[in-house]
Formats: sequence, structure tokens, C-alpha cells
Amino acid sequence: MAGQDHDTRTGGGDVPGRPHARGGRAVQRDRAEDVDAYADEELTAGRRRRAFSPARAPWQWPDINECELREQNPDLRDLYPCDGICKNRLGGYDCRCKPGMKGDAIKGTCTEKLPLAAKVTVGIAAMIVVLVLMVMVHQLLKFRRFYEQNGGPVLKGVKNIRIYTRKQIKQMTNNYRRVIGEGHFGKVYLGTLKDKKQVAIKKSIKVDNHMKKEFTDEVIIQSAMRHKNIVMLIGCCLELDVPTLVYEFVARGSLYDVLFKCRDKILVGTRLWIAAGSAEGLTYMHSAGESTIRHGDVKSANILLDEKFTPKVSDFGTSKLLARGKDEMTELVIGDMSYIDPVYMEQGIVTQKSDVYGFGVVLIELITRRPATYDAERSYVANFVEAFVEKRGRSFIDNDITSEADINLLEMVGGVAVDCLKPNPEERQDMKQVEHRLLEIVAQSEDYSQKRNFQGDLSPAPDDVAFLKALGE
Repeated sequence: MAGQDHDTRTGGGDVPGRPHARGGRAVQRDRAEDVDAYADEELTAGRRRRAFSPARAPWQWPDINECELREQNPDLRDLYPCDGICKNRLGGYDCRCKPGMKGDAIKGTCTEKLPLAAKVTVGIAAMIVVLVLMVMVHQLLKFRRFYEQNGGPVLKGVKNIRIYTRKQIKQMTNNYRRVIGEGHFGKVYLGTLKDKKQVAIKKSIKVDNHMKKEFTDEVIIQSAMRHKNIVMLIGCCLELDVPTLVYEFVARGSLYDVLFKCRDKILVGTRLWIAAGSAEGLTYMHSAGESTIRHGDVKSANILLDEKFTPKVSDFGTSKLLARGKDEMTELVIGDMSYIDPVYMEQGIVTQKSDVYGFGVVLIELITRRPATYDAERSYVANFVEAFVEKRGRSFIDNDITSEADINLLEMVGGVAVDCLKPNPEERQDMKQVEHRLLEIVAQSEDYSQKRNFQGDLSPAPDDVAFLKALGE
């Protein structure tokens, strides 16, 4: 029938003497019987016999199942042709092409709708779709496995942490386009959130399964760190073999870069502000929460500066939870050798006093503006300590500092550094004591009230002001 995929043709006449539609042509079947009556006739084996009856109108003639007849008697197939699906009806039969074919089933012209080339194309396309789906399912299962291995079920309930998808991280970084930091740990990329806020996305190098097991604890530690002098962890992506961390972006980069890659003069007031703020951040870390925390890799490269030169302690990749009053034994060398506590190197003992030692080296860098170096004799630290003990500390102070008052201030900072670097950890002050001593030095600075002069607002935080007021009471 026109407009349909399966053409249907009508055929068959039900009784002798009745016009018979065959392929669109009327065929008259002659009969010898009287038109007023006809005798019983054997039409096919098993077919019921019709009794002699008086003449009837065409619509009263008994129905003959042409489809059944042609199946039971092959000789009748020419009489009732159908090269498709035969369906009986009153007064004839319908014949249509089989599914997937088109044409005239009565005439035997049914052909497949799709040519061979089209079938091949469809088959290839179907295979590609199946392969793509298999790859997608494999990827989804892999991402799910990474998510679970990296502590997703635990971290999804942690306060202050947002879990990002792999796709979101890729969008944030514009397909990891801009690298803003790189080291032995991996790379740091600049990213942008939907609200246009910039973030730093840290993608670490591949680590072993043992370190992966510690990742959940590390993220929980960092998520609890909410302080103006600590870089804030915003979220993480767990759908990767190595988890990716999302931090707040700190505009000026590291203290190391400011000291040694930029030759702009740095006022003493700014150096004191950076020293005191960094000490405050470490103090907060050491005393935050119910458990004791140590950083493990304190160095100038891990102290970042914002646009106002406010220091922010960063990179907690080696931070550890320690039982209160206990030390940690480890055989793994962690951190930069130039800042590592000798006790840790010799005995494998890690404590918060190890952070104090590393901070003492940072103070030397602030005073001298010379980068820390490592050798077997630890001459960088040893020479500085020896000079200050022998009252020759001025020879190590940055040549840009010429004011007698400023030199005196840096000499006081040098005294703090020497106490941080004592060989016996028990003789070192804790970070809270170091912070207080540095704030006392800040209070003595002649330019304390003019710290905005060096490219930014360097005024102290409210809690520092309160402390300084308490000192004067």
C-alpha cells in the first residue's frame, strides 16, 4: 500500500464463479455448476465439505482460507501467489513483504530495504558505538575505583572540603594549560572557579599505595586548618590515580621567589612581618585540634605571600598527626635537605621541634637574603650560628640593610634563629615562644606604623595588636 514500508496486495476469490483479484487483475474462474446451486466439492485434504445449497448472494458465499490452501497444496500457489506474509480475510487474502523488505509481495518483487553497503556501514557504526560504550563504562568503573581508593566515601562527609570531578578540574585549568609551580612533588596549575575566583591546583606525581592510604588523613588535617597565615584547602579530586588538591591562589608566590628571584629591596619591617606571620601560622598548626600536628617540610618555598605580603604556610603534603607528647619514628627522608633537622637525619625522629629547626633556617634566609644550601658539614647553618655566637652576626646581614636600627632588629631575629637551630631539640623553644619573641621585635621596629610603604598593607592582624598592647601594659 502506498506510503507504507510493507506493501500489501489483495488476492483470491472465495468460491468458484466469483471474480478473483490477482495482482490487480480480475481473473474469472469458470464453473460448470448451475448458478442457482452447486454440489459438494472436495477442495483439499482435510477441508470440510460444503453441502448442496441453494444459490446465495456473493456476500453470503462461504469463506475460503487461501493462505491455508496454498500452504497445504503447492499446486495452488500459482493460483494464490504470495512471496511474503499471507493473511486471510473475508473474500480474499492480503499479502505483504516480510519485515525489512519492500515491494509487491503478490508479484514477487520484495527486496531488502538496505543495500549491502548500507548494511556494512550500519554494522561498523554499531560496532563503534559498542566500543565507545565499553570504553566509557571502563573509564567510569576506573574513576569509581580511584574515588574509593582515595577515600571518597570518607571525605565526602568532611566539613569545608568540596569533592570535584575529573571533568571539573580539567575545565578549571583549561586543560592544564598554565603551570605556576613545579618541583619534586609534581606540578601546580592555575585554575578558575565558576565565580571567577582563582585557585591553585596541585597535581602530584605518582605515589605508592602506602602513601595513598595516608592521603585521607592528610586532607582531613588540611581541611581543619582555617587561619589567615595558612593556605586554605578548598577541595580535591579523587577520580585520578593520584588525587589532585585545590587550594586558594596566593598572588605573589613563595617567599623563596621573593627573596632570591626578585631583586627589589625588601624593608626590614616587611621581613619582620613575614617572619612573625609565618610563626603564627605554624603555632596555630601545632596547637589546632585535639591532636598534635607538625608540618614536616618548613622552608621558604612553602611560605607563600599574598598581595599584601601576608605570609601563608603551605604544602602540607608531609604533615602528620602525632599522639600528644609522643614522637614519630620514620625511615623515610622527607623534605628539603637544606632545612632538615639533623636529629631527624640521624635518628629518624620527627617532632614539632623539627619544624622549629626548619623555621630557623628560614629566618637566616630573611636576614641574609642568601638561599639555604646543604653539605655534609651543614656549613650554611654552622657558619651563621658561629658568627652570631661570636658577635659577628652583622657580617651575614643583607647588604641592602644599612640603617643601624634595622641592623639591630635583624640581629635580634638572628638570636631567635640561633635558638631555633640548637642541636638538642629539647633546648629549642616551641613555635608559640618563637612567635612571641618575633612580635616583640616587630614592636620595636621604627617603621612599625609605616609598613604600608612596601607595596602593600603590612599592618598586623587584630590578635597581634592585642598581644602587642598586652606587652606594653
